[in-house]
Amino acid sequence: MLKSSDIDNELFLGIDGGGSKCKAIVMNKDNQILGTGIAGPGNPLHGFEQATNSITESAKLALEDAGLAHIELNELIAGVGLAGVNLPVLFDKMQSWQHPFKHMYLATDLLIACLGAHQGQDGAVMISGTGSCGFSCIDDEEFIIGAHGFPHGDKGSGAWFGLQAAKHVLLSIDGVIEPSSMNQVLLKKLNCKDDTELVEAIAGKVATYYAQLANLVFDAAEAGDKVALGIVEEGAEYINSIARTLWAKNPKRMSMIGGLTPRLKPWLAKEIQAQLSEPLSPPEVGSVLFARKQHAKLQA
Repeated sequence: MLKSSDIDNELFLGIDGGGSKCKAIVMNKDNQILGTGIAGPGNPLHGFEQATNSITESAKLALEDAGLAHIELNELIAGVGLAGVNLPVLFDKMQSWQHPFKHMYLATDLLIACLGAHQGQDGAVMISGTGSCGFSCIDDEEFIIGAHGFPHGDKGSGAWFGLQAAKHVLLSIDGVIEPSSMNQVLLKKLNCKDDTELVEAIAGKVATYYAQLANLVFDAAEAGDKVALGIVEEGAEYINSIARTLWAKNPKRMSMIGGLTPRLKPWLAKEIQAQLSEPLSPPEVGSVLFARKQHAKLQA
């Protein structure tokens, strides 16, 4: 356990709040990660109270993990990067939150992902997780592709792949298209016997629900299933188009991040795979880098 004498009086909290979970880290003045914590969803689009609870809970867990449970949240300078706050109404709502921290600096999950991937330097990222989008930050100019949300956007995302699987299975049960190997796998996973039970199971479900079905599409595609191959190739081509649009902005480097990356990256065009660089740090570190920069401006 760290002693109080070993702690700089300015501890930084980094938050990465997404649709499925909220990650937190506590860092000291030397950019050492002292502790980490994970709580529930952190996207205010799916619930303001849920998001704020997840932020505070993950922060407490990170302090506990660092052996700093005696440190109060009001002693932390927080960089908070969240999905959903690219929408001005949600940014304003989160900005007006009576947060428990010493200071809070709010950013989009896209900006903190980019800052983390390139260690605070200019660059671009493609995000392929529950949702999908592209983002670049060059000379403080931000550029976004996608980030429109599910189901009307987020093509090539985990949620999109899961939704396509469900749609194709329903169509095949109706006899409109040929069945695939995904039929039995999906029905078994969701404990359904027929199309009626499947519709009841998936009706009104959120993006994270559909994202849990994405892996079965890739499993089927890798086994040679034609229907699954078509879905994966369509999703991959959309991500290819994001990459090409971002490269036109001439970023110094580009990374692909998000939970779906290991499954989707091998399906991208070879020249795009070759141009991608591994992210240097995760988004929650990007939140701390953002907070440090903003806090330094205030202190200047």
